[in-house]
Amino acid sequence: MLQSLSIRDIVLIEALDLEFGSGLTVLTGETGAGKSILLDSLGLALGNRADSGLVRQGTEKAQVTASFAPPVAGSKLAATLDDNDIEIEPGEPLIIKRSVKADGGSRAFINDQPCSAALLRAVGGQLIEIHGQHDDRGMINPKGHRALLDAFAGVEGTAVGEAYQAWQAAKTTLEQAKDDQESAEKDREYLEHSVAELSKFGPEPGEEQELALERATMMKGEKLTGDLEAIRSVFDGSNGGLASLRSAARRLDRIAEDHPLLKEALESLDRSIIDAGEAEEKLNDAAAALSFDPQRLDDMETRLFDLRGLARKHRVEPDKLSDLLDELQKKLAAISDGGKTLEGLEASLASARKSYIVAAENLREKRGKAAKALDKAVAGELAPLKLDAAKFRTLLEELPEEHWNKSGMERIEFLIATNPGAPLAPLGKIASGGELSRFILSLKVALAEEYGLKTIIFDEVDRGVGGAVASAIGDRLSRLSNGAQLLVVTHSPQVASKGDAHMLINKSRSGTVSRTDVRALDDEGRRQEIARMLSGADVTDEARAQADRLLERG
Repeated sequence: MLQSLSIRDIVLIEALDLEFGSGLTVLTGETGAGKSILLDSLGLALGNRADSGLVRQGTEKAQVTASFAPPVAGSKLAATLDDNDIEIEPGEPLIIKRSVKADGGSRAFINDQPCSAALLRAVGGQLIEIHGQHDDRGMINPKGHRALLDAFAGVEGTAVGEAYQAWQAAKTTLEQAKDDQESAEKDREYLEHSVAELSKFGPEPGEEQELALERATMMKGEKLTGDLEAIRSVFDGSNGGLASLRSAARRLDRIAEDHPLLKEALESLDRSIIDAGEAEEKLNDAAAALSFDPQRLDDMETRLFDLRGLARKHRVEPDKLSDLLDELQKKLAAISDGGKTLEGLEASLASARKSYIVAAENLREKRGKAAKALDKAVAGELAPLKLDAAKFRTLLEELPEEHWNKSGMERIEFLIATNPGAPLAPLGKIASGGELSRFILSLKVALAEEYGLKTIIFDEVDRGVGGAVASAIGDRLSRLSNGAQLLVVTHSPQVASKGDAHMLINKSRSGTVSRTDVRALDDEGRRQEIARMLSGADVTDEARAQADRLLERG
């Protein structure tokens, strides 16, 4: 709800501070007094184009500050502010400030935090709806008609939205599976050949390192074979070195008791025989370990060459060939099982589509009933507003499947015809601005609480009508203002008399300078202003008496 409006240096307004309350506030004044300036100022705060022509002559900049009730936690407005990192303390009013310089530059703030004009328009659209002679927003825009009808019907599209998302997810999963299956089918021949080749070869983890080590060892043995045989020959046979040592030890043993030195020599000789024996064993073990088998070496080299060749072919490390074999076997198995998988996914898709259709058809049925009720309610409002020849219809047009969406299977739009025999057309196609405003009023009254906006502004909704029609307009504005806030610019005394508050817009002249100001009227002021609206410049006693009667009925 709009709480206050502060205007500085806009066109004819030097300084103006206004306070607003709930209910119906009427704004009146003579033609040319500056009502449009007031609305232009508010529009500037709500994100309209910053026109330097709004800056009062002789000043550097114009500024408007609008204060609104605190945003409701969890509301769309609160979400919009949060999404744009605009922080407002709980219970703190929402304050919009917009300035425009004479050179055309402009700045905007929400609670002292800089923001763009685009954000102002988004926020402003959730705070106020302005209906004038050439308005093309709000209820005229078909994009909002579905939400209005659903609110009137008291339904939510959550189930349809969730069913739609599930349907689309199932469709995406199936399409991906089909792509994978198609790609896999193209690779079947390659997979079968690769699996057969790798399975026949039988790569083992760590095999390359083992083969390379054994090959290197065997090649060393080939080089050392001659030397080893020559060394081992020194030890072998009855004439070998170790046999000679043992023979010498036996002879020395027989005479060792004859002299201490001989005994020591025998002990040294025994140690040498033990060491020589150990050396002979190690030489034999080394010869066995380094044994050279030309066939075995050739087999190892062939295996190692083939192993590395397969690794290069499949672009993996040799030790990863066994893992690759497992992976390719799984892919090949998946191709064989792919038909069953696709059948399951197709069944899931069909089930998801059916669930969506059931939910969407249920919603469409409720919308259809609500559309008939809304058409009837609007029709009941048309005759008193001098639109008795007009027709209103809520269109529910079934969409082709490719255009079904999370909101349902139909397009929703409000259509009207103002003349007998004329075809129904979108709201925005009405030629007469006055008829359009009255149509919107009738629709708002029919929607009542379901409409949801807290602040609505009508600019001359009573243009071109008077008497009983003006009274009917006033009655409906009064009804619409229950629980909401309406600001109505009017030339009709019948409408003005219905206001809960009355503001007079007045233009004064001092020398060559003209100024516009606005002031709240007390009871006597209202009586005098309504009398002026009835009689013109010369207010008569009869006009005052008639004003009293209107105010009493109001």
